[in-house]
Amino acid sequence: MDWSNIKAAIYRGNRGILKPVRDIDYVDIDSLIGISRQKDMLLKNTKNFIENKMASHTLLWGERGCGKSSLIKAVFTKFVGNNLRIIEISKDDLVNLADIIDEIRDEKEYRFIIFCDDLSFEDSDISYKYLKVVLEGSIEKTPSNVLIYATSNRRHLIKELKKDNEDTTILDGEIHYGDAVEEKLSLSDRFGLWISFYQGSYSEYLKIIDSYFNGYEVDRSKLHEEAKKFAMLRGSRSGRTAKQFFINYKKALSE
Repeated sequence: MDWSNIKAAIYRGNRGILKPVRDIDYVDIDSLIGISRQKDMLLKNTKNFIENKMASHTLLWGERGCGKSSLIKAVFTKFVGNNLRIIEISKDDLVNLADIIDEIRDEKEYRFIIFCDDLSFEDSDISYKYLKVVLEGSIEKTPSNVLIYATSNRRHLIKELKKDNEDTTILDGEIHYGDAVEEKLSLSDRFGLWISFYQGSYSEYLKIIDSYFNGYEVDRSKLHEEAKKFAMLRGSRSGRTAKQFFINYKKALSE
């Protein structure tokens, strides 16, 4: 694959190929409102990666619609001119992750983010083991030109059950987890950087609304009132909800 012309690719497991992405969903990092702390953390980590300094595989976890995936795309957008490339892989194709990394291992001119979106594993799903080995556990190091950035609604990625804690004991004041819990914690522990996301206040939500409607001639009081109603109906004040409101309200304004 000619990475000098290809900036992004998606792994298609049914065909066993990396598909070049021509129409990339670039995201301006300045368009992301209310996640300054998260932006700073991921920008710093990625900058270190680009400069061949110490950088960590990163898990972005937290509530839905709060900008986890958008932030990864925005960081990629910011550094794509520095020979940063991105490869998206689904959870169902993790069995092929090591093969993908082998394919790009010798592309030393470029840095690659392996993007795994919306990762979560049910109790009977063992595909997470392929991710564990790549992160840390194989006799072969993950190449220095590859980082894994994953998003999840679950901090530990794997479904946590009450029964898992039945073997947990306390000895001399210290908690000793049972095997089931240790197995589940061992996956998320392999990510050197965790970045958490939570829904903001109504004030932060309305700042996002205002950023979308920048340049529009609208009654701000009415706009904010309708935006709050929309958020209550959705049960969410996330950036995704703000974008959905913008699309719907903008359409209503043009009718």
